Amino acid sequence: MYINDDIAALATPPGEGGIAIIRLSGSGVIEKIDRIFKPYNAGVDIKKKAGYTLTLGWIVDEKGEYIDEVLISIMRAPRSYTGEDVVEINCHGGILAARKCLEEVLKNGIRLAEPGEFTRRAFISGRIDMSQAEAVIEVIRAKTEKGLKLALKQLKGENKADFAYLEDELTSINAAVEASIDFPDEVGEPDYDEMQARLEKVKKALEKFIEGAKMGDIYREGVSIAIVGKPNVGKSSLLNALLRKEKAIVTDIPGTTRDVIEDYINIEGIPVKIMDTAGIRETEDIVERIGVEKSSQAIEEADLVIFLLDVAAGITEEDMNIYRRLRKDNLIVLVNKEDLEEKNISEEDLARLFKGVKVIRGSVKEKTGLDELKKSIKDMIIEGRGSYEGEEMIFNIRQKIALDKAREHLVSALEGLGKVPLDCLAVDIRGALEALGEITGKNIKEEVMDRIFRDFCIGK
Repeated sequence: MYINDDIAALATPPGEGGIAIIRLSGSGVIEKIDRIFKPYNAGVDIKKKAGYTLTLGWIVDEKGEYIDEVLISIMRAPRSYTGEDVVEINCHGGILAARKCLEEVLKNGIRLAEPGEFTRRAFISGRIDMSQAEAVIEVIRAKTEKGLKLALKQLKGENKADFAYLEDELTSINAAVEASIDFPDEVGEPDYDEMQARLEKVKKALEKFIEGAKMGDIYREGVSIAIVGKPNVGKSSLLNALLRKEKAIVTDIPGTTRDVIEDYINIEGIPVKIMDTAGIRETEDIVERIGVEKSSQAIEEADLVIFLLDVAAGITEEDMNIYRRLRKDNLIVLVNKEDLEEKNISEEDLARLFKGVKVIRGSVKEKTGLDELKKSIKDMIIEGRGSYEGEEMIFNIRQKIALDKAREHLVSALEGLGKVPLDCLAVDIRGALEALGEITGKNIKEEVMDRIFRDFCIGK
């Protein structure tokens, strides 16, 4: 990769659409696009156009043949996405028109961009830091509005000032330690009480980020929920009701679901993978038996389990055999078919058999109890992340590892204050500072950067 190259890529998904956008970036892209662009107004020179202007015209080949009618957008450095001169060709949507325009661009000393190269250039130019660059992919992959809002906060750089403050604090503390090491007679020992207070403050701020990240993970990664129970208890009907579409086949014949059926729903901003499992029972049917085995695996991997009971059938030994296989700390019991007149499950039965477990009574058919179920799901997910009253934050795995590393160095530094040699103390303070630099990008290796941007799409 050569960062001084002029680059181009299709910035919109291939296929039919109103328009397709080809994005170009680099110091020479405006002059190079001028070679293949013929404006409607013959007196217009796009090389002299100001930034944030549009010009209507045609892309032409070397023979002057028209390829497509386009709008050319000009964005001049440094006020552009990459911080370089940027040109966007707005051509007609469709595979052929966009491809022909891109081919003509690439004939003029402009190479095809690598994945994430436009965002990488935005980072290199200093327009954004690494945490903002990584937020771009979080925006693209957001599954709910809440997840999108958290990713946009990161993209706007709302944590940028906080990280800058923490880096400044650690740099200042490290300078005081280094001065005491280099000039012991003139400077003397550092003020350990003051240093402890400052390090504690930085550690507390880092812990706030770490706890916020745990809550943000809920909206970033989502959770999985398995619906379990004996055959014909209403599992597929519950899946369809939560999805608000006919995803699973519903019949009165037990054992209709032979495999794990899954889809995604949004519960209070949390992306949830909901899984309808095969009815768990002993069976001679080889296909159904495979389905039961897959159901058992889905239950093991699920963050939450909804265990369905049939109010008319009562609580049978078959139900209790299933219940004994379930964890109790991630379980909701839903007593279904409450719309039926015949009811063979009493409150006393529920209190005796499911002590300490959340129990909801309702009817999937009549859609009663579903709002309470959704609220209980959210409450259990939030409670499972511990008590935290701050703001949720989006951090990916790489960033969370760096936060943990910075905190560990600070804990070590605080434990060693006044007990270990100053050069050992300096090692931990510098270690915390370097870990923070991994998040902002001030201290990030080239191979790590390559790995980050490799996950981006071409054109972003």
